[in-house]
Amino acid sequence: MQEPIPAVLGNERLDRVVALLADLPRSASAELIERGGVTVDGAVVVHGKRRVREGQVVAVDVSYLPGPSRPLADPAVPVDVVWQDGHVVVVDKRAGIVVHPGAGNPDGTLVNGLLARYPELDGVGDPMRPGIVHRLDAGTTGLMVVARTQAAHDDLVAALSRREVERRYWALTWGVPAVAQGVIDAPIGRDQREPTRMAVVAGGREARTRYEVVRRFSVPHPCALLECRLETGRTHQIRVHLSSIGHPVVGDAVYGGSRGGIAAARPMLHAHVLAFVHPATGETMRFESPVPDDMRAVLEICGE
Repeated sequence: MQEPIPAVLGNERLDRVVALLADLPRSASAELIERGGVTVDGAVVVHGKRRVREGQVVAVDVSYLPGPSRPLADPAVPVDVVWQDGHVVVVDKRAGIVVHPGAGNPDGTLVNGLLARYPELDGVGDPMRPGIVHRLDAGTTGLMVVARTQAAHDDLVAALSRREVERRYWALTWGVPAVAQGVIDAPIGRDQREPTRMAVVAGGREARTRYEVVRRFSVPHPCALLECRLETGRTHQIRVHLSSIGHPVVGDAVYGGSRGGIAAARPMLHAHVLAFVHPATGETMRFESPVPDDMRAVLEICGE
């Protein structure tokens, strides 16, 4: 992966920047740098204490880290398969499951469960994220497509970059947007005050989210059920965008959605529609996932 240094990380130590951008423990970041796995503006840098400047491009190659950093198969991790063939797998991710190993989550991830069922994923795409085409946050439920071959992975990643993969989400928000449908077009980058969070920032990466108010609630508090459609796929995009317009996702403690009156153990966000062109057959595939039980219980409190 490679990424330009955002303003919030300008003049930070390289080892901290790599830890944040690559989702690595600080110790692993320092080791990766020492092993030559990090470049700054194309030049290998082996000293983690070096300060970086805004706009410099940092490239990280996690393959420089020694094994057993690669994820291992774990049949205990639940994987709810919606559909599969020899090229792709569509899964319905449960709440609380992290998609792939990272800082603080070395195992027990969806990737570990997938490897137990589909060992051929090892070597497909990023070695730390085998088969993964796109991600959902740990607290978000719903549909994901996973590639079983390198050809399928390359095709689906390219389709995502061309915005040809349809992804729709249900989101329960605090308050009701004044405009019933619209587009939130606001760049997303690292929060200027808290680099572990994302925010709408000048100079961030392009991000567009379409939304439509599906239902309004007034009891016990004004809320709305929105259908959101991603046109880009930035980290925490829907959560950040909805918070930026004053309507955070109910249950989202990170972006202002954890409030009294409605008990929600996680962000009420569910990826309910996924559609893509099959990388081998060319057929348009479309899948829908029902609202999960915990989200339905919250909607019932609101009068669903």
